[in-house]
Amino acid sequence: VSGEDARSFLNGLVTTDVTLLQPGLGRFGALLTPQGKITIDFLITEAPAGHGGGFLIDVPRPLAQTLADKLGFYKLRAKVAVENISDSMGVLAAWDGEPALKPDLAFADPRLEALGWRILVPEDLKQKVADLIGADLVDVDAYEAHRIASGVPRGGLDFMYSDAFPHETNMDRLHGVDFDKGCYVGQEVVSRMQHRGTARTRIVRLVLDDFSPETGTPVLAGDKQVGTMGSTADGKGLALLRIDRVADARFWFVPVRWLL
Repeated sequence: VSGEDARSFLNGLVTTDVTLLQPGLGRFGALLTPQGKITIDFLITEAPAGHGGGFLIDVPRPLAQTLADKLGFYKLRAKVAVENISDSMGVLAAWDGEPALKPDLAFADPRLEALGWRILVPEDLKQKVADLIGADLVDVDAYEAHRIASGVPRGGLDFMYSDAFPHETNMDRLHGVDFDKGCYVGQEVVSRMQHRGTARTRIVRLVLDDFSPETGTPVLAGDKQVGTMGSTADGKGLALLRIDRVADARFWFVPVRWLL
């Protein structure tokens, strides 16, 4: 997203404070519906002048064009250009240590220190960059297992887009909502939930006892559904649970231990 109005344009739309961005720094945020539900969540950084400036948005590849279209819808007369570059740029996630060198388009994952670093790079350079930063190139499943163990949800698996509020997906705890910034789409609903403490549903980490339920499996307390399973890996999982119902429950049909 580039152009002389790009910073103010984005800042008036998304949950994170884009005015604080600079090259080498990333922030976590989302574009919401007017009703305050997550349309798309993303990481965003500012590109240095040597890479053309503007803002680069790290978003799930299947949603890249959708986000570009939505930003184009809001553009109106703003001096902004929006381009989907997912065919030429990908993302490396690096964790369990500091990179030996930090490429220009690298930033610490703002959600959680354990998630490490994000590096924006063309796919054909992934091995070269991995060697440069002193990392082993591993399968994406290794990152997914690390993400799940860290308790960080993924849209489309742990919650459904356009169906969950930021508080329900722990965006408030993962530095994805700036409550002191100005207005943005859906801001009134999010602020009200924050001040009233009305979030009754949360993504929760689970320890699984010798089984891995499929995504979407109901979580039951007695004969009542209290939530839905999300992603699982290596005996750990995430679930979207009604915290008030779980607190009242005395017996579980699904053998899990849950941790906020």
